[in-house]
Amino acid sequence: MDLQLKNASIDCSWHLKKILHGYRHILKQEIALRNTQDLHIPRPPEYYSCLVRDLETLGWNKVVYVDTGLTTVKLKAEDSCGRQHLIILKLNSKYPTEPPDCLVDFPVQFAVSWMPQNSLIDIYNQFLVALESLKEFWDAMDEIDGKTWVLEPENPTRSATTRRIAIGNNVSVNIEVDPRHPNMLPECYFLGADHAVNPLRIKLNNNMHSWDPEISLLQNLQDLLEIDFPSRAVLEKSDFAKDCGICYAYRLAGAPPDQVCDDPRCGQPFHQACLYEWLQGLPSSRQSFNVIFGECPYCNKPLTLKSSVKKL
Repeated sequence: MDLQLKNASIDCSWHLKKILHGYRHILKQEIALRNTQDLHIPRPPEYYSCLVRDLETLGWNKVVYVDTGLTTVKLKAEDSCGRQHLIILKLNSKYPTEPPDCLVDFPVQFAVSWMPQNSLIDIYNQFLVALESLKEFWDAMDEIDGKTWVLEPENPTRSATTRRIAIGNNVSVNIEVDPRHPNMLPECYFLGADHAVNPLRIKLNNNMHSWDPEISLLQNLQDLLEIDFPSRAVLEKSDFAKDCGICYAYRLAGAPPDQVCDDPRCGQPFHQACLYEWLQGLPSSRQSFNVIFGECPYCNKPLTLKSSVKKL
C-alpha cells in the first residue's frame, strides 16, 4: 500500500512458488530497481507549488500521508455506507501535465479521465463516483463475510471477488462474484467428497431458474441450495476444521484443506499440495497429463487428483 516493496512477499499458488524458488535473487534485483525508479528525478518549483495548492483546495483532512519527497500522496474517503477507502497517488515530475498513477483496492480497473488543467480534486471526485458504483458489490460481500464462515481468503480485501464459504462436513462452495453485476448468479464451484457435493450441484442446477436479482446474493444462494450457511461458531465445533491428514496442519500458505476422500467412512481432508506430493512419491500412482490416480493415504480407496494452479 505504501508503494515500497522492501518488505513484500509473493502470494501465489504452491505450484508457482515452487517454480520461482530458484530465482529469488532475480526477484530481489527487480524489486530494488522498481524501488529506485523515479526517486532522483528533480522536480521543478512549479510542481511543488501546484501540488501544495491542490492539497489545500482538497482539504488536509482528506490527506492520510505525504512522503518527504512530495511524490506519493495517500488520500482517504468514505462511501455512503460508511466504509473507509484509500487512494494512493504517485506523481511523476511532469505533474500536472501528466496524471499521477492511482492505486486503489478495487475489484475493477480504476481509469482516470485527465486533462492538463485537471487537479487532484478531479481525481478525488472520480474516486468518490467509483466508490458508489461498487456499493452493491461490497454490500453483498460484506453480508457474506458477516453471516457465514469464509474459509478463503482469510482476510479479504475490497478487491477480492471470490469467497470460499463453509457448508459443513468438509464441504464448501467457492463463488466468484461479478463486481459489475453482484446480484446475478455467481460462478459456483463445490469442494468436498462427491457423495456430499453432488446433491448440492443438483439443487443448484434445478433451482437456477428461481434466482431473484431483487434479493441479496447470500439469500439467493441459500434458497437455491436449500440450506442455511452455518456460522463459524457452529462449524468450528464440528469436524469441519479437521487438519490435513498429511501435514497435520489446518492452513497451508493461508489456505485450509481443499481435497477430501470420497469414501463416507473416511472423509479425511487434505491440502491439494500435500496430496499431490504424497501421490507423486508413491510407485503405485500413475499420472496422465495433470491428473494423478492413486489411493487415499488413510483408507486406500482409489482417488483422483487434478493438479491445477489456482487463480490469484
